[in-house]
Amino acid sequence: MTDDDRSTAAGTDRDDEYGAEDADESDGTADSAELPESVVEEAERLTRLARDAVDPDEATAARERRSDLLDDYAFVARERDDDVLVLHPAEWVADGSVRVERIDDTERAVEVPLEEPADDADWESVDAHNQSVVAAVRERHGDVHGDNAAAFADFMGNHYLKPIEEATDRMRAEFLAEYFPRNAWPSDDQRAVVEESVEKTMAVARE
Repeated sequence: MTDDDRSTAAGTDRDDEYGAEDADESDGTADSAELPESVVEEAERLTRLARDAVDPDEATAARERRSDLLDDYAFVARERDDDVLVLHPAEWVADGSVRVERIDDTERAVEVPLEEPADDADWESVDAHNQSVVAAVRERHGDVHGDNAAAFADFMGNHYLKPIEEATDRMRAEFLAEYFPRNAWPSDDQRAVVEESVEKTMAVARE
């Protein structure tokens, strides 16, 4: 974390969930350890869910779940204005601001970009590739799997600007749990086979 980052941390947040209470000094246990990768990934997932939510109550609930998750490690989250999620020890915060004098090891902070860099992003190429995968799935496995593949392609292209074969386990879980039921308007037939559809789509994409 740079000096500019720490300065920005003293400013406005998109949510004030970590409040203004002073944190206890580290006892050398959970709050001095690095955050597990699974915790970082879940914090990112909840942040994206909150940012994409149409209902303000859903956004608040997602951020509260993120706060509860990080509390177990004495960490807090902040969404910077440059679309970066910062996870850092709660002990750095006092009176609602990051206290620079409390920071003895900046490596304990984790920064997660929430937007793909635009410099080399080529949405048309990614979309064309993903649509070719959808066409192959539809031809080999029928329209129901093809429709689910199309929804998965839209998710990967529009949310992550990535080809289907680069979908991580976390991305696939996010698609199945969040995007598909809310954004794909699936039929009962599609719902019944969506996990199988994702497997078939990934297999085709990897060929």
